[in-house]
Amino acid sequence: MRTLKQTIPLIRRRLLTWYGAHARDLPWRRTTDPYAIWVSEVMLQQTQVRTVIPYYERFMQRFPDIETLARARMGTVLKMWEGLGYYTRGRNLHTAARQVVKEFNGRLPDSARSLQELPGIGRYTANAIASIAFDEDVPVVDGNVMRVLCRVFRIKDNPTTSTGQKKLWDLALSLLPKGRAGTFNQALMELGACLCTVTQPHCPECPLRRVCLGRRHQEQELLPVKKPSRQIPIQALAVALIWKDSKLLITQRNQSALLHGLWEFPAYETKNGKSPQRQLPQVILKDLGLEILPQRCLFKVKHAYSHFRIEMSVYQCRYGGGSLPDSSVKHAKWSTLKGLERYPLSRVNRKIIARLRELTQSKNENT
Repeated sequence: MRTLKQTIPLIRRRLLTWYGAHARDLPWRRTTDPYAIWVSEVMLQQTQVRTVIPYYERFMQRFPDIETLARARMGTVLKMWEGLGYYTRGRNLHTAARQVVKEFNGRLPDSARSLQELPGIGRYTANAIASIAFDEDVPVVDGNVMRVLCRVFRIKDNPTTSTGQKKLWDLALSLLPKGRAGTFNQALMELGACLCTVTQPHCPECPLRRVCLGRRHQEQELLPVKKPSRQIPIQALAVALIWKDSKLLITQRNQSALLHGLWEFPAYETKNGKSPQRQLPQVILKDLGLEILPQRCLFKVKHAYSHFRIEMSVYQCRYGGGSLPDSSVKHAKWSTLKGLERYPLSRVNRKIIARLRELTQSKNENT
């Protein structure tokens, strides 16, 4: 049986050879521009490659460099990010771009340590950018790398604990070939994304199959050790589609709320078993100073976030009087259905708009 010291050079050689022959042709791999690599790494946080590609290409076309991104309005950036989710990433990217222009003359810091001083850049993202864009010899551990290392080295620690994390980062560092960290890090991530997948690892095609301890003990599908599952909470919301002639009311989420800065139809959590048709007029009058007449529930929409789910009952409402208070005017707008395309909205609100258009089209076809 090989020792770790004997195994490491073998892993490096086989993985780099495999990556050279099988690496996917991805748009951010066609450039050495640190800004472009930074954007891709931020977008790839908790999002699959196939989802990211069209967003990345549109984003880079609209904001081709740090200076252009820094000059843009936050609303414009969020509109380009619309549908990609985890909007804090887009906000942090915009804030960090302004910081880079102001403090670093528009040049992204070239070390992992300095990169972590920017908003939205943690250890993984900093190391990925530093190794790929600046050839710094630093390791990465993301979900894909974690899975590969746990299987190849048969790591039984829970990888989400501090002990498990330290073991993985130390191991990733020991594997790095000096001067080729960027390529090696990408190769590890590629292996996890393409072959050493979550549910069905493709062991016969894997370049590390002969050194993989998890495979040797037929435990590859049992690793990494899974953390205990927990029940996902469900939040029930009532959504008000408030019509004033041919326009709908939308409001902007405040700075303290999830998805802040995005626009949405007014929505409120339903509690105590009260009827939304009774609650909506009360909360709309209190929060927005408007009288409304809820008519009926048009449809229901479900949506899942990372830590909870929401179930929305969408109510057709008619404006009955009143005017928006001065404090709300900047954060509430009347818009036509078509005009909503100009505003950055969350994915769940886009679902509501799509359903509303379907109902409108069906009604027109039947008249």
